[in-house]
Amino acid sequence: TFFNDHLPFELTNAQKRVLKEIRADLGSNAQMNRLLQGDVGSGKTIVAFMSMLMALDNGFQACLMAPTEILSVQHYNGLLELCNELNISIKILTGSSKTSERKKIHEALENGTLQILIGTHALLEDKVKFKNLGLAIVDEQHRFGVAQRSKLWHKNLCPPHVLVMTATPIPRTLAMSVYGDLDISVIDELPAGRKPIKTVHRY
Repeated sequence: TFFNDHLPFELTNAQKRVLKEIRADLGSNAQMNRLLQGDVGSGKTIVAFMSMLMALDNGFQACLMAPTEILSVQHYNGLLELCNELNISIKILTGSSKTSERKKIHEALENGTLQILIGTHALLEDKVKFKNLGLAIVDEQHRFGVAQRSKLWHKNLCPPHVLVMTATPIPRTLAMSVYGDLDISVIDELPAGRKPIKTVHRY
């Protein structure tokens, strides 16, 4: 029903393929550790959100950690409308979040009423405790150290499934050596109607 009622566009074949790989991981008895690689505009965020929905459907919480506040806010604003339509509770936690708001988020996380949390390194603080974290998504993994990713794992008694996203093109052979503990999914198809991404240097 999410496809029919709430998704205002058709997923690309690459997105569908990646979602099948993620669904297979989440349905297995092993912890998912998957790298999702795709250019800017390839649709990684909607794949991440649909992965979160799989976790939520099974009674778990999900989080998405980004390296900067700007990127966290972008993710939050992009997902807020979809969450509101689906009656899913979502909040954002960053270094500039007010103390009163932090307290509400901490309480809602621990009692399970908060389903999705977006944020920066603030997610790694000891006070941030989940009731039942099932999926942890890390955007731009190369901006975080292994120890930081490991800290996310320990936010739950059972390690959550982990999805790492990057827009940095990494040859598969190099990715296997850098991210040896991760399975690799690639979105190699841009959605229809997307303009080519331009990278310019101005001086």
